[in-house]
Amino acid sequence: MSLRNAMNSGVSGLSTESRALGVVGDNVANVNTVGFKQSRAIFENVLGGAVGSPDSPGAGVRMARTQQIFGQGSLLTTGEPTDMAISGDGFFVVRGSVDGVNGTFYSRAGQTTVRNDGTLINAQGLELQGYPSNGDGTFSSSLGAIRVPSAGLPPRATGRMNVSANLDSTATTPTAPWDVNNPGTTSNFSTTMTVYDSLGNGHTVNVYFRRTAANTWEYHALANGSEVSGGTAGRNTEVAAGTLTFGPTGALQSQASTAGGTVSFNGARASQALTFNFGTPVSSGGTGLDGITQFASASSVGAQSQDGYAVGDLSNLRVDSDGTVNGVFTNGQLVPLGKLALARFRANDGLGRAGHNLWTATRESGEPALGTPGAGGRGALVAGSLEQSNVDITQQFVALVSHQRSFQANSKTFTTADQMLQEMMNLNR
Repeated sequence: MSLRNAMNSGVSGLSTESRALGVVGDNVANVNTVGFKQSRAIFENVLGGAVGSPDSPGAGVRMARTQQIFGQGSLLTTGEPTDMAISGDGFFVVRGSVDGVNGTFYSRAGQTTVRNDGTLINAQGLELQGYPSNGDGTFSSSLGAIRVPSAGLPPRATGRMNVSANLDSTATTPTAPWDVNNPGTTSNFSTTMTVYDSLGNGHTVNVYFRRTAANTWEYHALANGSEVSGGTAGRNTEVAAGTLTFGPTGALQSQASTAGGTVSFNGARASQALTFNFGTPVSSGGTGLDGITQFASASSVGAQSQDGYAVGDLSNLRVDSDGTVNGVFTNGQLVPLGKLALARFRANDGLGRAGHNLWTATRESGEPALGTPGAGGRGALVAGSLEQSNVDITQQFVALVSHQRSFQANSKTFTTADQMLQEMMNLNR
């Protein structure tokens, strides 16, 4: 009986080591598979007698299960804007049909592209899930596919013009009165900005600053008369004017509009309102130092901007670390198209393998907790990169040798027991 048990133990070792070798072989085969997570064989001994008996003989070994190891893989920079890697915990959420099964799947492989209908998909053609943009800077609370628009971005008429500058407190008031057609010699300083009309046409607007008294300035915004409804070619049209007052420390005390504030460009929408923002005056509860100031240094512009733009076509995509997918347009605008979702599980090891670099949720893994990258313990997205397999090829080669030696040892157990049984049979001869 003992020899037969020895043979059975040897056979169990041979079978178990063969299965374990398959696990190692799978790891080695997927060493270059993006987002692959290695596995390891978990062995357990087999009891040959009654449970709890201290002298119960062993009956060999078996492979209890294959455990998935969800360690972080190294990140490979590809430079492809639609490639994404997860740095930390979490899985991409994808939806579609896999081998005839339609449903929701989870993946660490971030090789994505844009389908011909504008939908963001992975390498298997499954749609990446996220929170689509509402078009006003917010995102939907419902999960759905992220779609890239094919149409161009419509133009936006300028409504707000921001200027951050310093006006020289030592400047003197020009002797000649303000002249709209001779602004250079009747002002102290000027800057040029581009204003867009409702059709997306750009128009040059020059803003002139004129010192009128101590700590008091006025500004005048001029456009080319040939571009303004009712204007005269070769002459300037004043579209806005106002006053600026400063305190003894150079901070902006107050700002007031004295004329204009609207403009009608030829062929475009009538009465386009223009608002000039020179910072937050002290009279409005601000510091007076976040926009235009008056210090004893040369007049200069620190920064200026406006909120209009021309029509633009989509030229690229950019994915932020928080999962926001932005459309990059030729007019320089960055428009959020949606925010990708990541799923997090209580037990990653319990996920079911579905092939194609995909997993499915199971009872052992628990239900997915959906959210955005970087929130709730989820990892951040790294755009232009891919997560490589977490297989350490050196460790796998060591495991191959170990399982090979164990297989040889178990085969020796079997052959030795067989020889001993043969000798016992020969005793009767």
